[in-house]
Amino acid sequence: MYASREDIGYDFGDDSKVRSKPIKPNPNIDGGWAWMIVLSSFLVHILIMGSQMALGILNMEWLEEFNQSRGLTAWVSSLSMGITLIVGPFIGLFISMCGCRTTAIIGGILNALGWILSAYASNVHYLFLTFGVTAGIGSGMVYLPAVVMVGQYFQKRRALAQGLSTTGTGFGAFLMTALLKYLCTEFGWRNAMFIQGAISLNLCVCGALMRPLSPKDLREKYVVRSDSEENRAKALSHSTETIKSNGVLGEEPEKKEEATNEEVLGSVQHIEIGGKSASGRSMYGLRLFKTVSQLTITVRKGFALWYSSYFGATSLFTNRVFVAFIIWALFAYSSFVIPFIHLPEIVKQYNLSRQDNVFPLTSIIAIVHIFGKVILGIISDLPCISTWNVFLMANFTLVTCILTLPLMRTYVGLAVVCALIGFSSGYFSLMPVVTEDLVGTKHLANAYGIIICANGISALFGPPFAGWIYDMTEKYDFSFYIAGLLYMVGIIFLLIQPCIQKKQPREKSTEAQV
Repeated sequence: MYASREDIGYDFGDDSKVRSKPIKPNPNIDGGWAWMIVLSSFLVHILIMGSQMALGILNMEWLEEFNQSRGLTAWVSSLSMGITLIVGPFIGLFISMCGCRTTAIIGGILNALGWILSAYASNVHYLFLTFGVTAGIGSGMVYLPAVVMVGQYFQKRRALAQGLSTTGTGFGAFLMTALLKYLCTEFGWRNAMFIQGAISLNLCVCGALMRPLSPKDLREKYVVRSDSEENRAKALSHSTETIKSNGVLGEEPEKKEEATNEEVLGSVQHIEIGGKSASGRSMYGLRLFKTVSQLTITVRKGFALWYSSYFGATSLFTNRVFVAFIIWALFAYSSFVIPFIHLPEIVKQYNLSRQDNVFPLTSIIAIVHIFGKVILGIISDLPCISTWNVFLMANFTLVTCILTLPLMRTYVGLAVVCALIGFSSGYFSLMPVVTEDLVGTKHLANAYGIIICANGISALFGPPFAGWIYDMTEKYDFSFYIAGLLYMVGIIFLLIQPCIQKKQPREKSTEAQV
């Protein structure tokens, strides 16, 4: 039931270079219904992440409607984006107790409700509650299950599957930008949000497609690294041993708890069978008691797994490379979000609105982002390529583009930089793969929840910070420079921590020899 030691080892190499040893392979792993899960996740990314990438259109409408500062108005979009990701750890608790399908369906209803209520906004602060908080929480309840389900259904082609599903962000940004522009022009922004709320109800259909795997299938879905990968994994095995010693891989407590739970349910069933001669009212009470007992056990198990992942002896925070990954996520996402929110305003300042109306810069990012995710996913699945190295190279390219964008003053120059931003940001499809390499499939929901929570904090403060800098300097240049430098700090953390991990095993071996 728990991930193998190789799954938790800090080998950031390619995960396609693995072979499975299930007793009876499930045809839905890497095939069959797995592709319906990819389709569901693809549509979720269109409706949630794509819509959020198109919020620059609504941001301009809100500026004209409410006459507030750019910094204050930008908080609406930032709250929606940020809360979608920040609630990740708490959504992990829902998934542990209710499953991905139920969580996603409830989230779809909340998201649609947030859009519809926002159509009646009388001020920006009203939008904070309806669009920022309500729609944001609903989006988070659908987004995390969509990512986790793809990770559960795929073993050999995880990078490609995640790449295909997350291309929905690019398609969504392109489609939703055009759709919101049309709706705002024809019907006004209020009716546009009402219509978008109705469209968002399709998230419930996406959630219904998330058919859960049986516990047996999850146990059979384990992998064994090839010999070429084992050498790299040993170099980073110090923190793996730390996690094992803290009990991440211990199954005995869970087995004991399951045995106790089965005894409780067995006793209830025994009473129910023995009491067949009792009155119908008594039997109804026994059945009700059995149902409540089963629900209580499910909630306890889900909460125990969630709590141990974050705060117990088996905490994910004992994994030092994972902690470095969190620090990186705190600075990375805002560098991608800021251009989407403020590019329409920048284009207007540079008097490039005519060219941008023909082919918006945000649409260029969105379209190239699609190809970036697929191509980077395919490259990462090649036997001779390290997923970790592809991830780092894409990060370096993106931070360079963020620092270069303020220097561009022509439409062609901005278009080239935006295209590079779109392609390099395709590394988002590799984030679940790298996270699963760090913690294993069992802890993917909780671990990825932490990562997107850090991304959410970055998205929450990034755009308002850029708007605040503009209100002081009347230029966006410093916003991009500061965001790029903070992003570089996060990348440095990713580079330093693996080096420390390599050094520590050597020191231990030297001490043993002495």
